Parts: sequence; C-alpha cells; structure tokens
Amino acid sequence: MGEPQASAAKATEKAFQDISPGDTGPSGKLGLGAAVALVIGNIVGTGIFLLPASLAAIGTVSILVLVLVAIGAIALAIVFGKLGGRVPAGGGPYAYAREAFGEFAGFWVSWSFWLTAWLGNAGIAFAWVGYVNYFLKWDSTGGKIAIGLVGLWIPALINLTGVKNIGLFQLVTTVLKFVPLIFVGIVGMFFINSGNFPAFNAQGGSTWGAISLAAGLILFAFSGMESVTIVAERIKDPVRNIGKASIYGVLACAAMYLLATIAVFGTVPSEQLAKSEAPFADAINAMFGGSSWGGVMAACAIISGIGALNGWTMLVAEMPLAAAKDGMFPDAFAKESKRGAPVTGIIMGTLLTSLMLLYAYLGSEDGFNTILLLASFTTAIPYFFSAAAQLFWLVTGGREVNKGRMARDIFIASLALVFGAWIVYGAGADAALYGMLMMLVGIPVYIWVKAKRGQYGPGEGTTVTTAKTVS
Repeated sequence: MGEPQASAAKATEKAFQDISPGDTGPSGKLGLGAAVALVIGNIVGTGIFLLPASLAAIGTVSILVLVLVAIGAIALAIVFGKLGGRVPAGGGPYAYAREAFGEFAGFWVSWSFWLTAWLGNAGIAFAWVGYVNYFLKWDSTGGKIAIGLVGLWIPALINLTGVKNIGLFQLVTTVLKFVPLIFVGIVGMFFINSGNFPAFNAQGGSTWGAISLAAGLILFAFSGMESVTIVAERIKDPVRNIGKASIYGVLACAAMYLLATIAVFGTVPSEQLAKSEAPFADAINAMFGGSSWGGVMAACAIISGIGALNGWTMLVAEMPLAAAKDGMFPDAFAKESKRGAPVTGIIMGTLLTSLMLLYAYLGSEDGFNTILLLASFTTAIPYFFSAAAQLFWLVTGGREVNKGRMARDIFIASLALVFGAWIVYGAGADAALYGMLMMLVGIPVYIWVKAKRGQYGPGEGTTVTTAKTVS
C-alpha cells in the first residue's frame, strides 16, 4: 500500500478510536471483543431510529428485504475478512481498490467514502430533528431546518476546539443508541398486534421495485461494517479477527434491526407509523400508554444523535486531512488550527451537510429517503470495488489463495459483487444520477492534486516532462 493510503488509514484509525467504544488494552491492539464493539458501534446510527417509518410506507416486504440485505452484508463481511488478511496494513476498501486497480481507483473510493460521511451526517441530522421535535412540536419547515442546523453546527464547533477525546460522552451516547433498539425489539414482541402491520406491498406497484427500494434504504443502516478493516493495523491477529469481527458485528446488528422493526411494525398502526417522525417513541407509547416513556425514548435518541454527529463530523474532516498531507487532496484540507483541529475539513464538511439538509427539506418530497438512497449509492461503490478486488485476486492469481477453497470464495465474492450492484440499482435513478455526478466531481480534484505533485499517468513517481511540438 502506498504512503497516501497508509497515512489516511492511520488518521481514520485515530478518528474511529475516538468515536468508538472499547479499550485497546496494554498492547494497543484491539482484541476480538473490542473489534466487534467497534463494528457494532459504527454500524448503529441515528438513521435506524427513523427507518421503520420509511419501511412502513413500502410494506411488510421490507422485513424480507432486511433479511436479504443482512445476507448480502454477511457476504461482504466475509470478503472484508479475506481482504484484511491479504492487505493487513489497514486502509479498508480504498486500500483494496488501490492495490488491485491502481491509484485512481483508490482515490475514487476514498472520494466516495468522503461523500458518504457528510451525506450520512445529513441523514443522522434529519432523523435527529424528528426526536427533538417530539418535545418542541415545531411543525414549520423553517423550524425543522433550524433544529437540524443546530444539530450539525454544535458538533462542528466542538470539533473546532480540538477536543476530540471525549471518551465518556461517546460511551454514554453509544449505550443510548442500543437501549431503545434492544428494549423495543424484545419487550415489543409481547405487544404485537397483527392488525397494525402494513400491507405486504403498501405502495401497490411492482413488488420487485418495492424490494429494491427497501434494500437501498436498509443498506444505509448497515454502513460502517468496514470499520474494522480501516484499522487493521490495530487488530490482534487481523487475518483471523477482521473477518470474525465483521461477521459477528453484522449478525448482531441484523438481529437487533429485525426484532426492532417487527416490534415497531406490530405496535404502531401502519398509517400512523408511515407519517411518524419518532417511531420508537410512538412504539413505546403504544405499548405502555401515555407519553412519558416515549419522552424517555426520544431523549435517548437525541443524545445518541449528538454523539453520532460529533464522531462523524470528526471523520469527515480527518479523512481529507490525511489525504491532503500526502498530496491526494487539496492543500487547504491539510491546514490545522493551533489546537490541532482540521478547520477546512470541519467547516467544508458541515457546510456541505447543511446544504444537503436544506435540499432534503426544500427540494425533495421525502427528505429522509432522498438522503438515505443517495448515501446508499455512495456507500455501495466502495463495497462493489472491495468485492471486485477479492474476485480479481482470486481469478488472476494476483495474491496467494487457497485453491481448495477457491470455488467457495469465488461464490461469496460474486454474491457480494452482485449485492453491491443491486444496492446501486435499488438506490433508484435519481440517487444514481446525482450520486454519479458527485463522484465525477472527484476526477478534476484528482487531476488537480496530481498536477500539483508534478505527476501524470498511473505511476506514482512519474514526473511531468515537456515534449517537443511536432509540426
């Protein structure tokens, strides 16, 4: 792996350590338990707190899709485990793309990750607004935008102070992410009323279209499964533990999501749920009556959301910071304040997230779905490249492989590849169009940074030379 990707991996590792639960221990290495906690902590975000409302509008077919997406995610987790053993230096999907397909592929996957990070923040903020509004009851669009912008810029200001290691706060917010999901998922099973479930295909159109739409939305809830591959250098016995941590983390989240979604579907009438801005709070109220318990649930989601926004605001800035220091991103992103805060990355990332939030409220009929589908598209690109890298190494002999397990590994890699392509399809035409346009913006950026390094072509050390004009 080249120096730009190595440094990016180190900075991303630092960011993930700051926003993730678990102790590295005296050796500074994450054991299997801590690695699983890292995966779960980075998969579960605030978006899941609003997702049941979006899925209710699609129908109970979403439950089947959740299982299918979980299977695809497990295939990807297995692929990540194999890739982690082949490229143990860390860096995750962008390192795999670079090793298999060259520098530009690595850059493009890194660019996609950066897009996903600030787009995802907009999704977290949108969901967060619904739970804040559980108390404020600001029904106007302007009021909701104001709440969302406050939720985005408070973490930005915290990050600008350079205060990154707020471990206790992150631990508390991580716990508060799990409490509502686990509680509703388990206790809610005793309050299910089959009459509350939506129709199998509530939209009434093509069943395949409903399945693909639900898949595009659900993938966003699984993004972060690659976390452990990015910090591979910090994992004990990475060849074995990266795969195990990824699979165990995905399985735990899939079970939690499935139980919680079924419970919310079964406790809140479908028409109410499809319009809900705080479905988990509504589910608790439906179980126990009144609104006090729903308020507790909403408060958990609010605190959890601030923690998620704080951590991912940091990540949005850390990734371009490392790339810029190695000449793979514009120089402005390498500048740090006296407190060590990557000012340009924080401000630029939060501005872009704010614009996306404004678009979700003012330019889209269904803002949350718009954000999730766009973020799913940008997330699927690195996943697709990772599966392609594994398949490339298997069939070309680019890396050492176990020939006895060749057929099984090719099947799993092919399944993961098809899964990534399916998510791109499921994101829909609009998300694919806008997402591709955003991806294409990265090409001029790549040209710019290559020119500043005095390079041309695929070689990392190739210098620009001037040829004589032939008349």
